[in-house]
Formats: sequence, structure tokens, C-alpha cells
Amino acid sequence: MNFNDWFSALQTRTASHSGAGLAAFKELLARLKNPQQNYKIIHVAGTNGKGTVCMLLAHTLTGAGEKTGLFISPHLTSPTERLQIDSIEIAPKDFINAVEKVLVCEQEPLNLFEILTAAAFVYFAEQKVTYVVLETGLGGRKDPTNSCLPVLSIITSVGLDHTQILGDTLSKIAAEKAGIIKPGVPVLCGDLSSGVKRVVEEIARERKAPLEILHAENSLGNAQAQNRELACRAAKFLKVPDEVIAHAVETVKVPGRFEIFSCGKKTIILDGAHNPQAIENLLAFWQTTPFAQKHATVLCAFMQDKDYPKMLSMLSACFKTGTVTAVSSPRAAGKNLITPLLPPGWQFIPDISAAFIRAQAEVVLVTGSFYLAGEIRKRIINNTLCQNSVRNSVLKKH
Repeated sequence: MNFNDWFSALQTRTASHSGAGLAAFKELLARLKNPQQNYKIIHVAGTNGKGTVCMLLAHTLTGAGEKTGLFISPHLTSPTERLQIDSIEIAPKDFINAVEKVLVCEQEPLNLFEILTAAAFVYFAEQKVTYVVLETGLGGRKDPTNSCLPVLSIITSVGLDHTQILGDTLSKIAAEKAGIIKPGVPVLCGDLSSGVKRVVEEIARERKAPLEILHAENSLGNAQAQNRELACRAAKFLKVPDEVIAHAVETVKVPGRFEIFSCGKKTIILDGAHNPQAIENLLAFWQTTPFAQKHATVLCAFMQDKDYPKMLSMLSACFKTGTVTAVSSPRAAGKNLITPLLPPGWQFIPDISAAFIRAQAEVVLVTGSFYLAGEIRKRIINNTLCQNSVRNSVLKKH
């Protein structure tokens, strides 16, 4: 069995198991001799921006000479992206080895994310890293990553997403995100609305956790710059020199976040914005780029558990033409859901390659789902969508 087949088999854990839960997960870690206690952890939660902040901060710590682990999700093209040390992805054989060590200690049935979190803790301990930048999966309070005791907690943003699980109001979601706050551990937050801010402040006060909240006017006035500022503030808290921070910000590469490719005569921009808040941030940034003045179209896909009607409405208000497709997932929003919502000038084409070909414009923005961005990225890199593609750059969006 090759690595991809092995991981596909592991993914069935998501469908067949609801997970052990945080209490049982902590017991699992105890049987594994608590590997998460062997390094300093920066724990990052948030509706949007957390992956970008994690990558920026890990890159900065590596630049400061620290051996730094990074745990993120989802992956774009390979599961090995989820576990990295100093920007180098885990080798498939090491990935399998770490997972097997977790499964040997399994008593309560674990879901995929619990397995991967525990495997990351094990791998980073074995590799003797000094720091781990740890991204939450869903929410924060009940997330398996919340089994750690970090040196710093970060909440990037709070928006309406995963409402069926986290709650249908910003206050409820804020309480779940703020569940990562630990007694006495400093907390750094992005700009928050007044109601969300009150929830976070109350939890931080109860747990006697020092709290700093960035405000828009202190982070260049937009969500993209705020993510950079959060990573920079976190690095300064960790005593990273200013010159190292500046170099890291200029040299970091964040795949799937306004990532630009030349693909034949087309310019392809990949952005994994996958909820209304992320789409709003993306469109605001789009208007500041040269692409806003060019002939551009959208290629997008959505998951049915997201607010896809709102995202489609936002995108169609900005772009006269667009193509909606579907990724290979039981969660994908398909033809029956999308077609009644299509505005004039937009079309639904289920096959991704055919949809890409039909997206005729000088510039094609691929968005709505990390799964779509990853699938298009993989096909571009493998030259199956177009020949001799070139990765141009990543504009400083996040």
C-alpha cells in the first residue's frame, strides 16, 4: 500500500468515528508519556487567518535559529504538509511510524484529527524541536490540540462558521475559540467586535491570563495586515529580534493564500477562502491589486455545511462571470444546491478540469474551498491543466 492509499484508509476514521473526546484524548497522551510537554507550544485558534499566522510564526522562529514544528490543517496537495519542521514536511515513512505509535496506545476509538494531533505531538518530541506552532482543528475548547499547555495563545478572528457545531451566534463561537485560554498564559487576539471582545475579556479575566487585543488602526486597517501583525507580535513576545521578524515576513511562502501562477495565457490565483468572512477579506484585498482592473473571472466550489449562498452572492456581486464546480467529497455542494442560486453569467460544471477550461478570462480566481485550491494547485504543478506553469509569487495578502 502506498502512502496516499494508506492515508485514504486513515481518513475513513472521520466518517466512522466521532472521536474519543478531550478527556479520553488526554488519557491517550498520558499512555504516550505526554510528548506535548517536551517543547514550547504556541496555540492558535480563529475562524480565519490561523493557518497563515501559524506559517508566518513558524517561519520566523526557524529564522531565529529555533528548531520549530508546525501542525496545520487541512492540507492542499499532500497530507505531509500537516506536520513540518523548519518548513520541511514530514517524510511519509515517519508519518506512518508516528501514527502507528498512536494507534498502539488507542483504547477509545479516535477520529482522524485526534490521531494526527497525537502523531504530531509524538513526532515533534522524537525530533527534539524547541517550539511547536499548533493550529486548532475545529473551535478550540473541545479540540484535541487543547490538551496542551502553551506559552502563548493566539485567537486570530471570530466569525460565523461551523455554526451547527460551535453555535449560531458570534458570542457562542467566541466562547469556543476562547476555550484555548489557559490560566496565567498570555493571550494575543486580532481585532474583535464588541460582543466577541466582551466574551474573550471575561474568560481571560477569569483565568488570570494577560490579554492583548490588536485593533484595526494598529494593524494597517485590514484583516490581511492584521495576520502579519499578529505573527510579528507573537514573535516579539518570544524574544525574536526585529531584523529576523522583518526578513521572515518578506520571505515566507504561504501556499493557497493568494498564490499566483502563470498557466499558459491565464494568470491563476489560488485562495482558500471558505466562509463569508474570508470571502469578504479576499474581495477587499482584491480591490487593492492590479487584477481588479483586468478581465477576471471566478472558479469556485463550496461545501454544503458552509454558507455557500452568501459566498456565491458576494462573489457574483464582484465578478460578472464565474464557474462553480464540485470537489470529490460527500460534503460538496453539488448541482441541485448550486444551480438555483446561479446569477446571470455564471455556470455550474461538475468536472473540475472542464470547469477550468471553461473559465475564460485573463485572470482566474480560484476560491471557495481549500479542497478546490489544493486540487487546482496539484494539477497545475503536475502540468495536467496546462504546460510549463510558473509560480509567480504570493502577494502579501495575509
